[in-house]
Amino acid sequence: MLEALVALLICAMGVLGVVGLQSAMTRAQTSATFRAEAAFLAQQLVGAMWTDRTSNLTTYDTSGTCNAVCTDWLARVSSRLPSGTATVTVTNAGAVSIDIRWTAAGESQSRFTMATSIN
Repeated sequence: MLEALVALLICAMGVLGVVGLQSAMTRAQTSATFRAEAAFLAQQLVGAMWTDRTSNLTTYDTSGTCNAVCTDWLARVSSRLPSGTATVTVTNAGAVSIDIRWTAAGESQSRFTMATSIN
């Protein structure tokens, strides 16, 4: 009888370990999904800036009045990432910095930064 109780205890510990591992894997997968989404969103904006050569690049700067494309992109950031915010900085020389931040439930704030030059 004692052997059966010990076997049951070992089996229960194994099941608890598997449940904990699955929980950790789910959190890691969710975090990776948000990082990939932030990278995709940043690439989308850079692509829009590259194709919109007739516009002044500084109209994409979020510290001033950003244009319609930038405004739509900011709305996508806030809708696709939990508590998603973004800052776009553009210099007259064409240096672009995109900073995206989000906070997943039960996690600390995450950040994705991209820097490029558009001439």
